[in-house]
Amino acid sequence: MSTEICTSETRTRHVSHQPETGRNPTAPLPWLGLFVLLLAGFVTIFDLFVVNVAIPSMQSSLGASLSELGYIIAGYELAFGVLLITGGRLGDLYGRRRLFITGMAGFTTASLLCGIAPGVEILIAARVFQGLAAALLFPQVYASIRINFPGDAGRKAFGLLGMTLGLAAIAGQILGGLLVEANVFDLGWRTIFLINVPVGIFAIFAALHIPETCSQQRPEMDWPGVALVSLGLTALLIPLLEMPTHGWQIWSSVSLLCAITLLLVFYHYEEKRRLSGHAPLVDMALMRQARFAKGGVLVLLIYSTSSSFFLCFALLAQTGFGLNPLEAGSIFVPCSIAFVVMSIIAPRLFARFGALSIAVGALVYTLSFAAMIMQVWVAGAGLVIAHLIPVLILIGGTQAMIMTPLLNLVLGFVSERQAGMASGMISTLQQAGAALGVAVTGILFGSVLSSGVAPSEQQGLYATAFVWGMSCNLVAASLAAVLLFTLRKTKPPLPSHI
Repeated sequence: MSTEICTSETRTRHVSHQPETGRNPTAPLPWLGLFVLLLAGFVTIFDLFVVNVAIPSMQSSLGASLSELGYIIAGYELAFGVLLITGGRLGDLYGRRRLFITGMAGFTTASLLCGIAPGVEILIAARVFQGLAAALLFPQVYASIRINFPGDAGRKAFGLLGMTLGLAAIAGQILGGLLVEANVFDLGWRTIFLINVPVGIFAIFAALHIPETCSQQRPEMDWPGVALVSLGLTALLIPLLEMPTHGWQIWSSVSLLCAITLLLVFYHYEEKRRLSGHAPLVDMALMRQARFAKGGVLVLLIYSTSSSFFLCFALLAQTGFGLNPLEAGSIFVPCSIAFVVMSIIAPRLFARFGALSIAVGALVYTLSFAAMIMQVWVAGAGLVIAHLIPVLILIGGTQAMIMTPLLNLVLGFVSERQAGMASGMISTLQQAGAALGVAVTGILFGSVLSSGVAPSEQQGLYATAFVWGMSCNLVAASLAAVLLFTLRKTKPPLPSHI
Protein backbone atom coordinates (compact mmCIF):
# COMPACT_ATOMS: atom_id res chain seq x y z
CA MET A 1 0.00 0.00 0.00
CA SER A 2 1.25 3.45 -0.83
CA THR A 3 2.06 5.64 2.15
CA GLU A 4 0.42 8.65 0.52
CA ILE A 5 -2.29 10.01 2.81
CA CYS A 6 -5.71 10.67 1.28
CA THR A 7 -5.39 14.47 1.20
CA SER A 8 -7.92 17.09 0.17
CA GLU A 9 -6.20 17.10 -3.24
CA THR A 10 -6.84 13.38 -3.78
CA ARG A 11 -10.39 13.86 -2.58
CA THR A 12 -10.91 16.47 -5.25
CA ARG A 13 -10.09 13.95 -7.96
CA HIS A 14 -12.76 11.55 -6.78
CA VAL A 15 -15.23 13.35 -4.56
CA SER A 16 -16.36 16.79 -3.57
CA HIS A 17 -15.46 18.63 -0.36
CA GLN A 18 -18.35 17.37 1.74
CA PRO A 19 -17.15 17.50 5.37
CA GLU A 20 -19.10 14.49 6.59
CA THR A 21 -19.23 12.09 3.67
CA GLY A 22 -16.61 13.20 1.15
CA ARG A 23 -19.13 12.31 -1.57
CA ASN A 24 -20.57 14.48 -4.32
CA PRO A 25 -24.32 14.57 -3.57
CA THR A 26 -25.14 15.19 -7.23
CA ALA A 27 -23.26 12.11 -8.47
CA PRO A 28 -25.28 8.96 -9.28
CA LEU A 29 -25.26 6.27 -6.61
CA PRO A 30 -22.56 3.66 -7.35
CA TRP A 31 -24.75 0.54 -7.52
CA LEU A 32 -22.08 -1.35 -9.47
CA GLY A 33 -19.69 -0.46 -6.68
CA LEU A 34 -22.21 -1.82 -4.17
CA PHE A 35 -22.11 -5.18 -5.95
CA VAL A 36 -18.33 -5.31 -5.49
CA LEU A 37 -18.66 -4.35 -1.81
CA LEU A 38 -21.28 -7.08 -1.26
CA LEU A 39 -19.02 -9.58 -3.00
CA ALA A 40 -16.19 -8.69 -0.61
CA GLY A 41 -18.47 -9.03 2.40
CA PHE A 42 -19.58 -12.42 1.08
CA VAL A 43 -16.10 -13.91 0.71
CA THR A 44 -14.86 -12.77 4.13
CA ILE A 45 -17.86 -14.32 5.92
CA PHE A 46 -17.88 -17.34 3.59
CA ASP A 47 -14.34 -18.14 4.72
CA LEU A 48 -15.43 -18.01 8.36
CA PHE A 49 -17.94 -20.82 7.75
CA VAL A 50 -16.60 -22.87 4.84
CA VAL A 51 -13.61 -24.19 6.77
CA ASN A 52 -15.81 -26.03 9.28
CA VAL A 53 -17.27 -28.44 6.73
CA ALA A 54 -13.77 -29.12 5.31
CA ILE A 55 -12.00 -29.59 8.65
CA PRO A 56 -12.25 -33.41 8.71
CA SER A 57 -10.84 -33.60 5.16
CA MET A 58 -7.95 -31.34 6.18
CA GLN A 59 -7.36 -33.48 9.24
CA SER A 60 -7.09 -36.70 7.21
CA SER A 61 -5.05 -35.30 4.28
CA LEU A 62 -2.60 -33.23 6.35
CA GLY A 63 -2.47 -35.43 9.44
CA ALA A 64 -3.49 -32.42 11.53
CA SER A 65 -4.01 -32.69 15.27
CA LEU A 66 -7.04 -31.24 17.03
CA SER A 67 -4.84 -28.35 18.22
CA GLU A 68 -3.78 -27.59 14.65
CA LEU A 69 -7.41 -27.67 13.51
CA GLY A 70 -8.11 -25.09 16.21
CA TYR A 71 -5.35 -22.86 14.85
CA ILE A 72 -6.80 -23.08 11.33
CA ILE A 73 -10.13 -21.71 12.58
CA ALA A 74 -9.10 -19.46 15.47
CA GLY A 75 -6.07 -18.01 13.65
CA TYR A 76 -8.33 -16.43 11.04
CA GLU A 77 -10.84 -15.21 13.62
CA LEU A 78 -8.30 -13.68 15.98
CA ALA A 79 -6.30 -11.95 13.23
CA PHE A 80 -9.58 -10.67 11.77
CA GLY A 81 -10.74 -9.36 15.14
CA VAL A 82 -7.64 -7.58 16.47
CA LEU A 83 -7.05 -5.51 13.32
CA LEU A 84 -10.67 -4.53 12.57
CA ILE A 85 -10.56 -1.16 14.35
CA THR A 86 -7.17 -0.35 12.82
CA GLY A 87 -8.42 -1.38 9.38
CA GLY A 88 -11.26 1.11 9.65
CA ARG A 89 -8.92 3.93 10.68
CA LEU A 90 -6.49 3.14 7.86
CA GLY A 91 -9.38 3.46 5.43
CA ASP A 92 -10.29 6.84 6.92
CA LEU A 93 -6.69 7.97 6.57
CA TYR A 94 -5.49 6.57 3.23
CA GLY A 95 -8.80 6.18 1.38
CA ARG A 96 -11.39 3.46 1.68
CA ARG A 97 -11.18 2.25 -1.91
CA ARG A 98 -7.41 2.07 -1.65
CA LEU A 99 -7.63 -0.02 1.53
CA PHE A 100 -10.36 -2.13 -0.06
CA ILE A 101 -8.05 -2.99 -2.97
CA THR A 102 -5.11 -3.59 -0.63
CA GLY A 103 -7.18 -5.85 1.61
CA MET A 104 -8.67 -7.77 -1.32
CA ALA A 105 -5.22 -8.26 -2.87
CA GLY A 106 -3.93 -9.60 0.45
CA PHE A 107 -7.00 -11.80 0.94
CA THR A 108 -6.66 -13.24 -2.58
CA THR A 109 -2.95 -13.95 -2.12
CA ALA A 110 -3.58 -15.57 1.27
CA SER A 111 -6.36 -17.72 -0.23
CA LEU A 112 -3.94 -18.94 -2.90
CA LEU A 113 -1.36 -19.77 -0.22
CA CYS A 114 -4.02 -21.68 1.75
CA GLY A 115 -4.97 -23.62 -1.37
CA ILE A 116 -1.42 -24.69 -2.21
CA ALA A 117 -0.14 -25.13 1.37
CA PRO A 118 2.06 -28.27 1.47
CA GLY A 119 1.59 -28.77 5.19
CA VAL A 120 -0.52 -27.73 8.14
CA GLU A 121 2.02 -25.16 9.43
CA ILE A 122 1.94 -23.22 6.15
CA LEU A 123 -1.86 -23.46 6.10
CA ILE A 124 -2.11 -21.97 9.60
CA ALA A 125 0.23 -19.10 8.69
CA ALA A 126 -1.75 -18.43 5.50
CA ARG A 127 -5.01 -18.41 7.47
CA VAL A 128 -3.62 -15.78 9.85
CA PHE A 129 -2.52 -13.71 6.83
CA GLN A 130 -6.01 -14.17 5.37
CA GLY A 131 -7.58 -12.89 8.61
CA LEU A 132 -5.33 -9.83 8.68
CA ALA A 133 -6.25 -9.01 5.08
CA ALA A 134 -9.95 -9.49 5.84
CA ALA A 135 -9.61 -6.99 8.70
CA LEU A 136 -8.31 -4.37 6.26
CA LEU A 137 -11.04 -5.21 3.74
CA PHE A 138 -14.21 -5.65 5.78
CA PRO A 139 -14.44 -2.21 7.49
CA GLN A 140 -14.28 -0.52 4.10
CA VAL A 141 -17.46 -2.35 3.06
CA TYR A 142 -19.50 -0.81 5.88
CA ALA A 143 -17.88 2.63 5.64
CA SER A 144 -18.24 2.87 1.85
CA ILE A 145 -21.91 1.90 1.98
CA ARG A 146 -22.62 4.33 4.80
CA ILE A 147 -21.00 7.24 2.95
CA ASN A 148 -22.07 6.55 -0.64
CA PHE A 149 -25.68 5.52 0.01
CA PRO A 150 -27.55 8.13 2.07
CA GLY A 151 -31.11 7.91 3.37
CA ASP A 152 -33.45 5.28 1.93
CA ALA A 153 -30.75 4.07 -0.47
CA GLY A 154 -28.54 3.36 2.54
CA ARG A 155 -31.24 1.33 4.28
CA LYS A 156 -31.73 -0.67 1.09
CA ALA A 157 -27.97 -1.17 0.67
CA PHE A 158 -27.49 -2.31 4.26
CA GLY A 159 -30.47 -4.64 3.88
CA LEU A 160 -28.78 -6.21 0.87
CA LEU A 161 -25.57 -6.49 2.87
CA GLY A 162 -27.36 -8.29 5.71
CA MET A 163 -28.94 -10.69 3.23
CA THR A 164 -25.57 -11.27 1.55
CA LEU A 165 -23.83 -12.10 4.83
CA GLY A 166 -26.65 -14.51 5.73
CA LEU A 167 -26.33 -16.22 2.36
CA ALA A 168 -22.56 -16.46 2.87
CA ALA A 169 -23.14 -18.46 6.04
CA ILE A 170 -25.43 -20.88 4.17
CA ALA A 171 -23.09 -21.11 1.17
CA GLY A 172 -20.19 -21.84 3.50
CA GLN A 173 -21.89 -25.08 4.49
CA ILE A 174 -23.50 -26.11 1.20
CA LEU A 175 -21.02 -24.85 -1.40
CA GLY A 176 -18.13 -25.86 0.84
CA GLY A 177 -19.44 -29.41 1.13
CA LEU A 178 -20.09 -29.56 -2.62
CA LEU A 179 -16.59 -28.31 -3.48
CA VAL A 180 -14.86 -30.76 -1.16
CA GLU A 181 -16.99 -33.70 -2.29
CA ALA A 182 -16.62 -32.86 -6.01
CA ASN A 183 -12.82 -33.12 -5.58
CA VAL A 184 -12.15 -31.15 -8.78
CA PHE A 185 -8.68 -32.01 -10.21
CA ASP A 186 -8.17 -34.12 -7.08
CA LEU A 187 -7.80 -30.88 -5.06
CA GLY A 188 -10.30 -31.83 -2.35
CA TRP A 189 -10.56 -29.23 0.43
CA ARG A 190 -8.12 -26.90 -1.35
CA THR A 191 -10.86 -25.73 -3.71
CA ILE A 192 -12.64 -23.88 -0.88
CA PHE A 193 -9.70 -21.46 -0.85
CA LEU A 194 -8.73 -21.49 -4.52
CA ILE A 195 -12.25 -20.41 -5.54
CA ASN A 196 -11.48 -17.06 -3.86
CA VAL A 197 -8.66 -16.32 -6.32
CA PRO A 198 -10.71 -15.52 -9.47
CA VAL A 199 -13.33 -13.79 -7.30
CA GLY A 200 -10.65 -11.63 -5.69
CA ILE A 201 -9.00 -10.71 -9.01
CA PHE A 202 -12.39 -9.67 -10.40
CA ALA A 203 -13.14 -7.58 -7.29
CA ILE A 204 -9.78 -5.78 -7.46
CA PHE A 205 -10.40 -4.58 -11.01
CA ALA A 206 -14.11 -3.92 -10.43
CA ALA A 207 -13.25 -1.76 -7.40
CA LEU A 208 -12.88 1.18 -9.80
CA HIS A 209 -16.68 1.47 -9.50
CA ILE A 210 -16.32 2.30 -5.79
CA PRO A 211 -15.84 6.08 -5.28
CA GLU A 212 -12.76 6.97 -3.26
CA THR A 213 -13.60 8.55 0.09
CA CYS A 214 -11.66 9.32 3.24
CA SER A 215 -12.17 11.17 6.49
CA GLN A 216 -11.71 14.95 6.69
CA GLN A 217 -10.22 14.32 10.14
CA ARG A 218 -6.81 12.65 10.43
CA PRO A 219 -7.31 9.62 12.69
CA GLU A 220 -4.38 8.75 14.94
CA MET A 221 -2.85 5.29 14.58
CA ASP A 222 -2.20 3.46 17.84
CA TRP A 223 0.32 0.85 16.68
CA PRO A 224 1.70 0.11 20.18
CA GLY A 225 -1.86 -0.61 21.29
CA VAL A 226 -2.40 -2.96 18.33
CA ALA A 227 0.83 -4.80 19.17
CA LEU A 228 0.01 -5.14 22.88
CA VAL A 229 -3.53 -6.49 22.42
CA SER A 230 -2.46 -8.79 19.57
CA LEU A 231 0.41 -10.30 21.56
CA GLY A 232 -1.73 -10.54 24.70
CA LEU A 233 -4.60 -12.41 23.02
CA THR A 234 -2.15 -14.64 21.14
CA ALA A 235 -0.34 -15.56 24.35
CA LEU A 236 -3.73 -16.36 25.89
CA LEU A 237 -4.93 -18.54 23.01
CA ILE A 238 -1.80 -20.56 22.22
CA PRO A 239 -1.71 -22.65 25.43
CA LEU A 240 -5.46 -23.25 25.18
CA LEU A 241 -5.18 -24.41 21.56
CA GLU A 242 -2.15 -26.59 22.33
CA MET A 243 -3.71 -28.29 25.36
CA PRO A 244 -5.77 -30.95 23.47
CA THR A 245 -2.55 -32.31 21.91
CA HIS A 246 0.24 -31.54 24.40
CA GLY A 247 -1.57 -30.99 27.69
CA TRP A 248 -0.79 -28.17 30.13
CA GLN A 249 2.96 -27.65 30.47
CA ILE A 250 5.27 -25.20 32.23
CA TRP A 251 5.48 -22.95 29.17
CA SER A 252 1.66 -22.85 29.11
CA SER A 253 1.62 -21.20 32.53
CA VAL A 254 4.36 -18.78 31.45
CA SER A 255 2.37 -17.89 28.31
CA LEU A 256 -0.78 -17.30 30.36
CA LEU A 257 1.14 -15.06 32.78
CA CYS A 258 2.57 -13.11 29.82
CA ALA A 259 -0.96 -12.73 28.40
CA ILE A 260 -2.29 -11.26 31.65
CA THR A 261 0.69 -8.91 31.91
CA LEU A 262 0.41 -7.73 28.30
CA LEU A 263 -3.33 -7.11 28.57
CA LEU A 264 -2.86 -5.16 31.82
CA VAL A 265 -0.14 -3.07 30.15
CA PHE A 266 -2.52 -2.56 27.21
CA TYR A 267 -5.24 -1.30 29.58
CA HIS A 268 -2.94 1.23 31.28
CA TYR A 269 -1.38 2.33 28.00
CA GLU A 270 -4.80 3.00 26.46
CA GLU A 271 -5.86 4.95 29.55
CA LYS A 272 -2.69 7.04 29.35
CA ARG A 273 -3.37 7.84 25.68
CA ARG A 274 -6.95 8.83 26.44
CA LEU A 275 -6.01 11.08 29.38
CA SER A 276 -3.25 12.76 27.37
CA GLY A 277 -5.71 13.69 24.62
CA HIS A 278 -4.58 11.10 22.06
CA ALA A 279 -7.04 8.76 20.37
CA PRO A 280 -6.77 5.28 21.96
CA LEU A 281 -7.31 2.07 20.04
CA VAL A 282 -9.88 1.15 22.69
CA ASP A 283 -11.54 3.68 25.00
CA MET A 284 -11.38 1.91 28.36
CA ALA A 285 -13.84 4.41 29.81
CA LEU A 286 -16.51 2.54 27.85
CA MET A 287 -15.74 -0.70 29.67
CA ARG A 288 -16.29 1.07 33.00
CA GLN A 289 -19.88 1.75 31.97
CA ALA A 290 -21.71 -1.15 33.64
CA ARG A 291 -24.30 -1.80 30.93
CA PHE A 292 -21.82 -1.59 28.07
CA ALA A 293 -19.43 -3.89 29.97
CA LYS A 294 -22.29 -6.38 30.36
CA GLY A 295 -22.97 -6.04 26.65
CA GLY A 296 -19.33 -6.79 25.86
CA VAL A 297 -19.44 -9.93 28.01
CA LEU A 298 -22.67 -10.93 26.26
CA VAL A 299 -21.06 -10.63 22.84
CA LEU A 300 -18.04 -12.64 24.02
CA LEU A 301 -20.28 -15.42 25.40
CA ILE A 302 -22.69 -15.67 22.47
CA TYR A 303 -20.02 -15.62 19.77
CA SER A 304 -17.96 -18.20 21.67
CA THR A 305 -20.73 -20.68 20.86
CA SER A 306 -20.72 -20.17 17.06
CA SER A 307 -17.51 -21.48 15.45
CA SER A 308 -16.97 -24.02 18.23
CA PHE A 309 -20.38 -25.54 17.55
CA PHE A 310 -19.68 -25.88 13.81
CA LEU A 311 -16.28 -27.46 14.53
CA CYS A 312 -17.66 -30.04 16.95
CA PHE A 313 -20.58 -30.88 14.69
CA ALA A 314 -18.33 -31.36 11.64
CA LEU A 315 -16.08 -33.73 13.59
CA LEU A 316 -19.09 -35.62 14.96
CA ALA A 317 -20.86 -35.99 11.60
CA GLN A 318 -17.88 -36.62 9.32
CA THR A 319 -15.05 -38.14 11.35
CA GLY A 320 -17.26 -39.85 13.91
CA PHE A 321 -20.25 -41.02 11.84
CA GLY A 322 -18.77 -41.09 8.35
CA LEU A 323 -20.91 -38.52 6.51
CA ASN A 324 -19.24 -36.97 3.48
CA PRO A 325 -18.77 -33.16 3.40
CA LEU A 326 -21.81 -32.58 1.17
CA GLU A 327 -24.08 -34.67 3.42
CA ALA A 328 -22.77 -32.91 6.53
CA GLY A 329 -23.22 -29.48 4.91
CA SER A 330 -26.74 -30.36 3.75
CA ILE A 331 -27.74 -31.21 7.33
CA PHE A 332 -27.14 -27.53 8.14
CA VAL A 333 -29.38 -26.15 5.38
CA PRO A 334 -32.58 -26.01 7.51
CA CYS A 335 -30.55 -24.48 10.36
CA SER A 336 -29.17 -21.76 8.07
CA ILE A 337 -32.59 -21.04 6.57
CA ALA A 338 -34.02 -20.65 10.08
CA PHE A 339 -31.21 -18.22 10.86
CA VAL A 340 -31.95 -16.09 7.78
CA VAL A 341 -35.73 -16.07 8.39
CA MET A 342 -35.37 -15.10 12.05
CA SER A 343 -32.77 -12.47 11.12
CA ILE A 344 -35.60 -10.71 9.26
CA ILE A 345 -38.10 -11.13 12.11
CA ALA A 346 -35.77 -10.44 15.06
CA PRO A 347 -35.43 -6.63 14.55
CA ARG A 348 -39.23 -6.31 14.64
CA LEU A 349 -39.43 -8.31 17.86
CA PHE A 350 -36.66 -6.16 19.34
CA ALA A 351 -38.41 -2.96 18.29
CA ARG A 352 -41.56 -4.08 20.10
CA PHE A 353 -40.24 -5.90 23.18
CA GLY A 354 -36.71 -4.56 23.59
CA ALA A 355 -34.08 -6.69 25.34
CA LEU A 356 -36.77 -9.10 26.54
CA SER A 357 -37.02 -10.58 23.03
CA ILE A 358 -33.27 -11.28 23.02
CA ALA A 359 -33.44 -12.72 26.54
CA VAL A 360 -36.22 -15.12 25.53
CA GLY A 361 -34.19 -16.08 22.46
CA ALA A 362 -31.16 -16.77 24.67
CA LEU A 363 -33.23 -18.92 27.00
CA VAL A 364 -34.57 -21.05 24.13
CA TYR A 365 -31.04 -21.12 22.64
CA THR A 366 -29.78 -22.59 25.93
CA LEU A 367 -32.60 -25.16 26.03
CA SER A 368 -31.82 -26.08 22.40
CA PHE A 369 -28.22 -26.87 23.30
CA ALA A 370 -29.42 -28.88 26.28
CA ALA A 371 -31.83 -30.82 24.05
CA MET A 372 -29.11 -31.57 21.47
CA ILE A 373 -26.65 -32.68 24.14
CA MET A 374 -29.29 -34.96 25.66
CA GLN A 375 -30.24 -36.40 22.26
CA VAL A 376 -26.63 -37.22 21.37
CA TRP A 377 -25.90 -38.55 24.87
CA VAL A 378 -28.89 -40.91 24.89
CA ALA A 379 -28.40 -42.16 21.31
CA GLY A 380 -24.62 -42.58 21.57
CA ALA A 381 -23.23 -44.84 18.86
CA GLY A 382 -26.77 -45.38 17.55
CA LEU A 383 -27.25 -41.69 16.68
CA VAL A 384 -28.72 -40.86 13.27
CA ILE A 385 -27.31 -37.42 12.40
CA ALA A 386 -30.37 -36.46 10.34
CA HIS A 387 -32.51 -36.83 13.48
CA LEU A 388 -30.77 -33.71 14.83
CA ILE A 389 -32.32 -31.47 12.15
CA PRO A 390 -35.30 -30.28 14.28
CA VAL A 391 -33.08 -29.11 17.12
CA LEU A 392 -30.62 -27.61 14.60
CA ILE A 393 -33.49 -25.51 13.21
CA LEU A 394 -34.23 -24.31 16.72
CA ILE A 395 -30.58 -23.44 17.33
CA GLY A 396 -30.32 -21.53 14.03
CA GLY A 397 -33.51 -19.55 14.65
CA THR A 398 -32.75 -18.62 18.25
CA GLN A 399 -29.16 -17.74 17.37
CA ALA A 400 -30.54 -15.15 14.94
CA MET A 401 -32.93 -13.85 17.61
CA ILE A 402 -29.87 -13.02 19.70
CA MET A 403 -27.13 -12.07 17.25
CA THR A 404 -29.13 -9.90 14.84
CA PRO A 405 -30.32 -7.25 17.35
CA LEU A 406 -27.51 -7.67 19.90
CA LEU A 407 -25.26 -5.00 18.37
CA ASN A 408 -28.10 -2.45 18.40
CA LEU A 409 -28.83 -3.31 22.03
CA VAL A 410 -25.23 -2.84 23.16
CA LEU A 411 -24.69 0.32 21.11
CA GLY A 412 -27.84 1.72 22.70
CA PHE A 413 -25.90 1.87 25.98
CA VAL A 414 -23.47 4.52 24.69
CA SER A 415 -23.78 8.03 23.30
CA GLU A 416 -23.77 8.64 19.55
CA ARG A 417 -20.34 10.25 19.95
CA GLN A 418 -18.98 6.95 21.29
CA ALA A 419 -20.85 4.69 18.86
CA GLY A 420 -18.02 4.36 16.33
CA MET A 421 -15.49 3.26 18.95
CA ALA A 422 -18.06 1.00 20.64
CA SER A 423 -18.97 -0.67 17.34
CA GLY A 424 -15.30 -1.45 16.65
CA MET A 425 -14.85 -2.88 20.14
CA ILE A 426 -17.90 -5.11 19.79
CA SER A 427 -16.76 -6.35 16.37
CA THR A 428 -13.40 -7.28 17.89
CA LEU A 429 -15.10 -9.07 20.79
CA GLN A 430 -17.17 -11.07 18.31
CA GLN A 431 -14.08 -12.55 16.67
CA ALA A 432 -12.11 -12.91 19.90
CA GLY A 433 -15.06 -14.71 21.50
CA ALA A 434 -15.33 -17.09 18.54
CA ALA A 435 -11.59 -17.88 18.77
CA LEU A 436 -11.75 -18.46 22.53
CA GLY A 437 -14.79 -20.71 22.09
CA VAL A 438 -12.89 -22.88 19.60
CA ALA A 439 -9.94 -23.12 22.01
CA VAL A 440 -11.94 -24.07 25.12
CA THR A 441 -14.27 -26.45 23.28
CA GLY A 442 -11.25 -28.10 21.67
CA ILE A 443 -9.85 -28.86 25.15
CA LEU A 444 -13.09 -30.58 26.23
CA PHE A 445 -13.59 -32.41 22.93
CA GLY A 446 -9.95 -33.52 22.81
CA SER A 447 -9.94 -34.74 26.42
CA VAL A 448 -12.39 -37.49 25.42
CA LEU A 449 -10.66 -38.39 22.15
CA SER A 450 -7.31 -38.76 23.93
CA SER A 451 -8.62 -41.84 25.76
CA GLY A 452 -8.65 -43.80 22.49
CA VAL A 453 -10.88 -46.77 21.64
CA ALA A 454 -11.15 -49.49 19.05
CA PRO A 455 -12.36 -48.34 15.59
CA SER A 456 -15.63 -50.22 16.17
CA GLU A 457 -16.36 -47.91 19.12
CA GLN A 458 -15.43 -44.67 17.34
CA GLN A 459 -19.01 -43.45 16.90
CA GLY A 460 -19.72 -43.71 20.61
CA LEU A 461 -16.44 -41.94 21.41
CA TYR A 462 -17.23 -39.00 19.14
CA ALA A 463 -20.76 -38.78 20.53
CA THR A 464 -19.29 -38.50 24.04
CA ALA A 465 -16.69 -35.97 22.86
CA PHE A 466 -19.46 -33.87 21.28
CA VAL A 467 -21.42 -33.90 24.54
CA TRP A 468 -18.37 -32.70 26.50
CA GLY A 469 -17.47 -30.08 23.90
CA MET A 470 -21.00 -28.71 23.77
CA SER A 471 -21.16 -28.46 27.56
CA CYS A 472 -19.00 -25.34 27.17
CA ASN A 473 -21.58 -23.83 24.82
CA LEU A 474 -24.38 -24.75 27.21
CA VAL A 475 -22.67 -22.89 30.06
CA ALA A 476 -21.92 -19.85 27.86
CA ALA A 477 -25.50 -19.68 26.56
CA SER A 478 -26.87 -20.03 30.11
CA LEU A 479 -24.73 -17.16 31.41
CA ALA A 480 -25.77 -15.02 28.43
CA ALA A 481 -29.45 -15.72 29.14
CA VAL A 482 -29.03 -14.68 32.78
CA LEU A 483 -27.25 -11.46 31.78
CA LEU A 484 -29.92 -10.64 29.20
CA PHE A 485 -32.74 -11.06 31.71
CA THR A 486 -31.01 -8.47 33.93
CA LEU A 487 -31.25 -6.10 30.93
CA ARG A 488 -34.77 -7.11 29.87
CA LYS A 489 -36.30 -3.69 30.65
CA THR A 490 -33.88 -1.94 28.30
CA LYS A 491 -35.69 -0.11 25.52
CA PRO A 492 -34.56 -0.35 21.90
CA PRO A 493 -32.16 2.50 20.94
CA LEU A 494 -33.37 5.24 18.69
CA PRO A 495 -32.42 4.85 15.01
CA SER A 496 -28.86 5.99 14.44
CA HIS A 497 -27.46 7.79 11.42
CA ILE A 498 -23.80 7.01 12.06
